[in-house]
Amino acid sequence: MKILVTGATGYIGGSVATRLLEAGHHVVGLARSEPAAASLRQRGIEPVAGTLNDYGPLQRAARAADAVINAAQADNPFVVLAILPQLSGTGKVFIQTSGSSVVSTYDNGEYVDRVFHEDTPVTPMPEKATRVAIDEQVLRAALDGVRSVVIRPTLIYGRGIGVDSSSVQIPRLIEQALGGVARHVGRGLNVWSNVHISDVADLYLLALEHAPAGSLFYAENSEASMKTAAEAISRMLGLGGRTEDWPIEEAAAVLGPGAHLTFGSNSRVRALKARKVLGWDPKGPSLLHEIEHGTYKDQHRRRDA
Repeated sequence: MKILVTGATGYIGGSVATRLLEAGHHVVGLARSEPAAASLRQRGIEPVAGTLNDYGPLQRAARAADAVINAAQADNPFVVLAILPQLSGTGKVFIQTSGSSVVSTYDNGEYVDRVFHEDTPVTPMPEKATRVAIDEQVLRAALDGVRSVVIRPTLIYGRGIGVDSSSVQIPRLIEQALGGVARHVGRGLNVWSNVHISDVADLYLLALEHAPAGSLFYAENSEASMKTAAEAISRMLGLGGRTEDWPIEEAAAVLGPGAHLTFGSNSRVRALKARKVLGWDPKGPSLLHEIEHGTYKDQHRRRDA
C-alpha cells in the first residue's frame, strides 16, 4: 500500500513509518523543510514538501494514497478538514492520533479512582475539548465511506525507531531532575497508563489491516504513579530514590501550563478493544525498566560520556 504519514519526522509517526516500511509498504511523509525531506529520504520514505497548513499538497498526497495516518498535531482541526473529504466514499483508511490526556482532570498530583475504556463517555476539560471534537469527527467519517480509526496512546516511552527517537514526558522529568532532585507534582499519587513505543507501532499496523470503520482504540499496557516514575528516575541518576513534592504552580512555570493535564493529572484507561478486536498483544519492557535499566539509562550514560 501507498501510505501517507503526517508527522513522519516525529516520535510516533517516525516509528510507525519505519514499521510500515519494514512491512513492505510505500510510505510518503510530509516534510516542511529540505533537511526534513533529506532525513526521510535516508530512511526510504518519499517526502512531500509542505506543512499541515498547506492544503493543496496535503490534499493531493491524501488523494494519491491508499491510506493516511495523521500522527501530527492532534489538536489541529484543519488537518482532518483537509484530508477526510479526499477519502470520502473510497473505503480508504484514515487513522487519527489522539491521546489519553482527553480523560485527564486537574488533580494536582492526587490519586483518582477513575478508569476509562473505549466505550466510556468522555467529558473533556476545556483544553482538550477540541481534540475530542476532532476524534468524533473522524469517527463519523465512517458514515461517509472512510474506514476511519482513532488511536489514543497513553504515556509513551522507549526509544523510537524513526527520525526522532525521543519520547516527551519522561525525558522532561529526567531533565529537571538533573538539577539534583527528582520531583513530582504534589504528592505524585496521580496515575498514568503507559505503553512502549514498539507496542504503539504494532497497534497502528494492526489497525491499518483489521480495524472496522469508526473504531476507537486506547493504547496501554500498564500504569504507574508519577511518584513511582520519579523514584525510578532518582535511582537511575544516583540520587537514592529520593523525590520531592512539586507545587503545581512551580511545576507549570517550568513545564508549561500543560503540566496540569499531564504531569499532575490521572489518565487511567484500558485498551480492551485493541486487545479483543485487533488481537493486540503488547510485549515491550516496562516503564520503570526503561528508566532504570533501558533507554533512559543508556541516554544518560551517553550524555555523561
